[in-house]
Amino acid sequence: MELKGARVLITGGSDGIGLAIGRTLTAQGARVALMARRADRVVAAAQEIGALGIAGDVSKPADAETAVARVVQEFGGIDILVNNAGFGTFGLLTEVNLEDFERTFATNVTGAMLMARAAAPHMIRQSSGNILNIASTAGLKGFAKGTTYCATKFALRGMTECWREELRRHNIRVTLVNPSEVQTNFGIPAGGQARPSNDKKLRAEEIARAIAGALQIDDRGFIPEFSVFATNPFPPA
Repeated sequence: MELKGARVLITGGSDGIGLAIGRTLTAQGARVALMARRADRVVAAAQEIGALGIAGDVSKPADAETAVARVVQEFGGIDILVNNAGFGTFGLLTEVNLEDFERTFATNVTGAMLMARAAAPHMIRQSSGNILNIASTAGLKGFAKGTTYCATKFALRGMTECWREELRRHNIRVTLVNPSEVQTNFGIPAGGQARPSNDKKLRAEEIARAIAGALQIDDRGFIPEFSVFATNPFPPA
């Protein structure tokens, strides 16, 4: 698709991968809206890159509907939805906290569904659109202490396949993106601490450039799923 003039909504857009995607797409001439829970942070991020900032929680149906409606009103429609909002909670099976489990699913899975449910009717009416779900390589293979996080990413992968089957007939492309570990503040919303910098890990910019490239394929085709791995993310022994 042509990114210049494309109308884009990115969740989890106030920092990390979401903000990097926003910055990359605005540089290509897209009209971008960033959505995140904290109004002060998302407005500041949006101002930084010349985008529209929308405060809202993807896990709340009213917020999802309002955010999509705002984009349609401001931009005249919606061409790209990037479901990027998410966080992780980690621990052994015997230590899984039900509240944390349900809270993670509410954002990573329910939130993505609510946003796509709100955006899809607009895309169906215009017979075009792109939905990108930012999952993880944790949705390809489980690992110890990953019960909650991996479950949400496996679920997101399953929903992506369902939406793809439903929406292809309407010329809507649904793509799953699986980054491996990216150097962001990803763990902080889950109550974690910022991790030490590691310049061998992926940067958010790598994911954003890969997404822009995938979107720029002519609309007669699309990339249904791709993964981005760091070549050698391990610190020296």
